[in-house]
Amino acid sequence: MKKVILAPDSFKGTMSSIRICDIMEKEIKKHVPDIDVIKIPVADGGEGTVECFLEALGGTRVPVEVSGPLFEKVNSFYGILPDQTTAIIEMAAASGLPLVQEDKRNPLHTTTYGVGELIRHAIVEKGCKNIIIGLGGSSTTDGGAGMACALGVKFFDEHGKDFTPVGGTLENISRIDMSGLEQKLRECTILGMCDVDNPLYGKNGAAYIFGPQKGATPENVILLDNNLKHLSDLIKRDLNMDIANVPGSGAAGGLGAGILAFLKGALRSGIETVLDTVKFDTIIQGADIVFSGEGKIDGQSLRGKVVVGVAQRAKKQNIPVIAVVGDIGDDTDGVYETGVNAIVSINRVAVPFKIASTRSEEDLAKTMDTIMRLLKLL
Repeated sequence: MKKVILAPDSFKGTMSSIRICDIMEKEIKKHVPDIDVIKIPVADGGEGTVECFLEALGGTRVPVEVSGPLFEKVNSFYGILPDQTTAIIEMAAASGLPLVQEDKRNPLHTTTYGVGELIRHAIVEKGCKNIIIGLGGSSTTDGGAGMACALGVKFFDEHGKDFTPVGGTLENISRIDMSGLEQKLRECTILGMCDVDNPLYGKNGAAYIFGPQKGATPENVILLDNNLKHLSDLIKRDLNMDIANVPGSGAAGGLGAGILAFLKGALRSGIETVLDTVKFDTIIQGADIVFSGEGKIDGQSLRGKVVVGVAQRAKKQNIPVIAVVGDIGDDTDGVYETGVNAIVSINRVAVPFKIASTRSEEDLAKTMDTIMRLLKLL
């Protein structure tokens, strides 16, 4: 072997994709010291997305103070890639659930205003033209209204007064005015990275599916869902856009819908966005093998997950793929058909997740050592 590609997702709650790449590389080089190892840590749009892009491509981390989920000031950041025109933004860095104390979590009150401030800083202060926004880990269900306000969109109530809506006050919007939208946005390409295909509202929408994990009670969920429908109706009336059922419009509490409606952006699978941005198809040319991985692999992995996205690209160049994972679930036959050649679990001992998570790095190292010993026999 002369060239190997490492392109894993994180193992949620245990190891970041960057850490996984480092462990894999160390074990591989123990067996083949002079091998060319190319590391492409992958994130799905949630926490760690900026770090992964910068690790894979280089670039600059830009610190910015913005409004947090409850309008408090928080220290946030985004990344600028080496081309100096592409900004990578994690919505979770401004409006993420970990930024809200557990006893204060309630999507009736949280905002995406800070996300808009990050976007404004990237395009106005830094001159970025391509904005990639990771839609994961949100504390919000405001349909992107807060983000829109930070970028100049005005929302008026029935008395003609403009205000910044949150999830619980979307119902008070009577009119949307786009005339004040930041002019430089018209020169930009906006792309939302989302790995869910939920609509904006309804039983499979943002409120019902994701609201409870953000602190919403059953009563809150009903209110939020009705409010998102109200916002959707106004977007259709005032902006002449029907975005409610666009796959991914319900991502990040409806921020997906906000990107479509207010920023005239697009939504795309996170893994496809990452692979295109890092020029994966070019990087893997001539590789002997690709290692990917994620916390759990099963039938759900066919829906835009990292391993399958990587395998489909590698298969086109006849490069074998080994998936190193935490758990192996049911219905993996379809995964093999996408181009994965082998799935290996790092769990060497049957223990509860709480214990397994404390030994995950050691288990990954041991598993990679075993795989490399086997590959040397072939």
